[in-house]
Amino acid sequence: TGNLHVGGARTALFNYLFARSRGGKFVLRVEDTDLERSTKKSEEAVLSDLSWLGLDWDEGPDIGGDFGPYRQSERNALYKEHAQKLMESGAVYRCFCSSEELEKMKVTANQMKIPPVYMGKWATASDAEVQQELEKGTPYTYRFRVPKEGSLKINDLIRGEVSWNLNTLGDFVIMRSNGQPVYNFCVTVDDATMRISHVIRAEEHLPNTLRQALIYKALGFAMPLFAHVSLILAPDKSKLSKRHGATSVGQYKEMGYLPQAMVNYLALLGWGDGTENEFFTIDDLVEKFTINRVNKSGAVFDATKLKWMNGQHLRSLPSDLLIKDFEDRWRSTGILLESESGFAKEAAELLKEGIDLITDADAALCKLLSYPLHDTLSSDEAKSVVEDKLSEVASGLIAAYDSGELGQALAEGHDGWKKWVKSFGKTHKRKVSVIEGDCGLILLPTEGLFLGCFNGLAKPLEHLN
Repeated sequence: TGNLHVGGARTALFNYLFARSRGGKFVLRVEDTDLERSTKKSEEAVLSDLSWLGLDWDEGPDIGGDFGPYRQSERNALYKEHAQKLMESGAVYRCFCSSEELEKMKVTANQMKIPPVYMGKWATASDAEVQQELEKGTPYTYRFRVPKEGSLKINDLIRGEVSWNLNTLGDFVIMRSNGQPVYNFCVTVDDATMRISHVIRAEEHLPNTLRQALIYKALGFAMPLFAHVSLILAPDKSKLSKRHGATSVGQYKEMGYLPQAMVNYLALLGWGDGTENEFFTIDDLVEKFTINRVNKSGAVFDATKLKWMNGQHLRSLPSDLLIKDFEDRWRSTGILLESESGFAKEAAELLKEGIDLITDADAALCKLLSYPLHDTLSSDEAKSVVEDKLSEVASGLIAAYDSGELGQALAEGHDGWKKWVKSFGKTHKRKVSVIEGDCGLILLPTEGLFLGCFNGLAKPLEHLN
C-alpha cells in the first residue's frame, strides 16, 4: 500500500546487499492481503522505485521463479491448505466469538491491568458445541492455541537474544471470518514454502516474530534467521514521517536525486564499514556489507547530508553521463531546444561545482545567462573589490615571475604550488585559492565579480574568460 518509504527502501537495500554478498537470492514478494488498501498502482510504484535504485531481484511477481506465485493474494489456496493442517493437528480451533464479546474481553483485561489476551470458551468447546454453531451458520475465525506457560527466544542477527513470555500473548487469529488469512500466518507459510533463509526487516515487526515462530513450530518448518533493523528517525528523534518533509523514494527521484546517491546514503543509515569513508558505489557496498555491522540504535535521516552526498555523486559522474543528465533536464523543462553547438557541455562543466541536484541546474543556468554585470559592479558588496588596487597584486606576480620564484613553485608540483600561493596571498593580504587539478590561481574577491556571488567557489579560468 502507498509509496515506497525511505525506511522500506533501506530495508530492501540491506536484504539485497546481504543476498548479493553471500551469493544468495534476493526475493521480491508482494504482501497484498489488505484487500481494501492494496492497489495495482501502489505495487507498480514500489517495483518502479526499487528498479530505479538498482535493486534487481532474482524472483518476483514480474519475472516469476521456482516458488511462485509471488503475490499473497494469489496464494490463498496454499494458506487454506496449511490452516487445515493446523486444524487437524489441534494447533488451531474455530472461534465463534462476536465482535461485541471480544470487545468485552478487552475491557475486562484493561480493568484487571493484564495484557488483552483471548479469554473466550472456544479453545475448550466440545465438538457438539462447535457443530451446533456450524449448523446455525455462525461466522468463525481460526485461532491459534498458544501455550499458557513458558517462553520463546530467538537469536536476532542484529539485536542478539530476544525472548517473550507466552502468557502475554494469548490465542491469536490466523484466518478471518471472511476466509482471508492474516499477515503473520501468510508470511510464515510464504517464508517456509519459498525456502527463505534470512529475513531482514524493520524493528516494528519484532513482536510479530513470536507469533510466527509458534506457527513455524506447529507446521514443522525450520525458522529462518531474523535481523530487525532500527527505525529511521527524524532530526528531532521522532519516527520519520511526512511532517518532516519528503519521505518516499519517488519524491526524491522527482526532486532530482541520483539513485546511486540514495543507495549510498541509505546504506549509511545504521551501517558502516568501520572506516571514515562515506562514499560507496553499489558494488563497494556488496563487497563490504556485513549484517554484524548494522547498529541497533535508530539512525537520523539528515536531508542536508543527503543533498551534499548527491552533489558528490553528481560531480563524480563520467563527463558524457553528466552532460546527458543536464541535456535531458533542460530538454524536459524547455530550456534547451538543440545542443549541436556544444552549449550543454560548456554549461554543465561550468555549473556542476555549484549545484547538488540536477534540478538546480535550471535556476543556475538562468542566473548565469542573465547575470547583471553592471548592477553587480555598482553594488555595495562589490565596492571594496572594485576600488581595490589590484595593480599591486599584478606587480607582485610579475616580480615573482621575473625572479624565477613562480617557476620554482610550479616545478615543485601541486603541493609546492599550493604552499607558494598561500604565502603570496598572505604577503599581499589577499584571500586566494588554488584551482584543483590545475596550476591556476584566482583571487576570490575578483571571482565574485565574474560569477555574481561572493562565496569563494573556484572555477576553471577558461570558464571565467
